[in-house]
Amino acid sequence: MAQHRPADIAKIARQIYRSGPPIMRKLQHWRPMICPYHILVDQVPTGARVLDVGCGAGLFLGTLAATNRIGGGLGFDSSAPAIEMGNSMTGELPQANDVSFECLDATRPWPEGAFDLISLIDVMHHVPPAAQRGVFAKAAARTAPGKWFLYKDMARRPFWRATANRLHDLVVAREWINYVDLQDILSWGTEEGLTVHARQEIDMLWYRHELILFRRPQ
Repeated sequence: MAQHRPADIAKIARQIYRSGPPIMRKLQHWRPMICPYHILVDQVPTGARVLDVGCGAGLFLGTLAATNRIGGGLGFDSSAPAIEMGNSMTGELPQANDVSFECLDATRPWPEGAFDLISLIDVMHHVPPAAQRGVFAKAAARTAPGKWFLYKDMARRPFWRATANRLHDLVVAREWINYVDLQDILSWGTEEGLTVHARQEIDMLWYRHELILFRRPQ
């Protein structure tokens, strides 16, 4: 059972996103009501150092830092306005936080080093199909031995839920998204030497989410 409720994460979002463009700020405030951050945060080991790929405005890392769950984190995203908001948000976090954000496209070279947890949340369906396997491989490669790779994306089925998300992204991101079949993700994980620790489907409103927590053996 999740330790948090969506409303708990939404409250944190309102506390840490107090400035910036009103529309972007409201998107952070309301996103926990359609994306299962209340479940995602529970997958992160206490004290972990996290690399959040395609972090947007940094809501995941911000929530983890605000609840003192992580030892530090680095997030990157291709959107300069989102990264600007993320870096501004860090001023609302506890003073001891070690969280930062960089403007970087996931298909370009990534920050070096291995991390305790790699998070890839609602990123893959925005990646061009020809680059999806490579992005997954980069995330796997930065998962330290004995550590974790948290994957979450939108489900391709049932059709009506997938269509609802496609319409959502057409309005919000102005993109025609490219779903990845979950069996492909599982196969890629095996090819990269990862094992599946947990797997879950989560429905929120008319959206369906697919979560896999991979682990790299020691």
